[in-house]
Amino acid sequence: MTKLINIVLAAMLLTAPAAAQSVMQGVDMTSPAMTEATMTRAEVETILADAKTKGQPADLTGARLNGLDLSGLDFSDAILRAARLNKASLVGANLDGANLDQAWLHSATLRGASLKAANLFQTQLIRADLSNADLTGARAPANFTRADLTGAIFRNADLSADMKNQSMGLMRGDLTKATLTGADFEGANLARVVFDFAVLTDSRLVGANLMGASLSGARLNQTDVTGANFNEADVTGTRLNGLIGEDKSSLSKAKNLDRAIR
Repeated sequence: MTKLINIVLAAMLLTAPAAAQSVMQGVDMTSPAMTEATMTRAEVETILADAKTKGQPADLTGARLNGLDLSGLDFSDAILRAARLNKASLVGANLDGANLDQAWLHSATLRGASLKAANLFQTQLIRADLSNADLTGARAPANFTRADLTGAIFRNADLSADMKNQSMGLMRGDLTKATLTGADFEGANLARVVFDFAVLTDSRLVGANLMGASLSGARLNQTDVTGANFNEADVTGTRLNGLIGEDKSSLSKAKNLDRAIR
């Protein structure tokens, strides 16, 4: 059985990055659109201040803000749809209620940022640092592949698949190979979300909906799964050592439980 599991894991390691690669295919990450900024921090501050004075959301749709230091700024309720923020610093920034749909934040730094109730549909956060970020109540079917989400808060967040856009493919949260040590997903909707090879050690999935999620090769060591829904969740090669609050009746509904590592 151990040999079989190793073979399965090896095969998955070869295919796990496919989703991220498909997103990146045809995108030139060295192009000016992805590497350069067309305004300064001071100009961004002016736009934010003017919008606040007028009592309306700041509109930065499609803005090129790559590499800028925007740490600590108040982007609450701002419209950043399709904006380019690759390698930008948003440490401690306030992005509560912001619209970041289809924005690019590849390798951006959002340590301790607040994204409560933010919209992150198809947002590209590949290799981003969101350690200790607060995404409480966010709608985030985003690409978090290889992101650092250590200590991040996703309470009552919705990363589930968008079933209304099937013509575009299955749009859902992708946390393939993400670091989620100590992350909090209490009450989150994680239906059909991808956690393949993610590290969820010491995290909280209390009351989370994991129906149909993919947890292949993920590490759930010492994870609190009290009240979690594992119906049809794929746990092939998943490390389930020392689960807290394990409900055997719920876990029994997972797919490939016999191939999990206990």
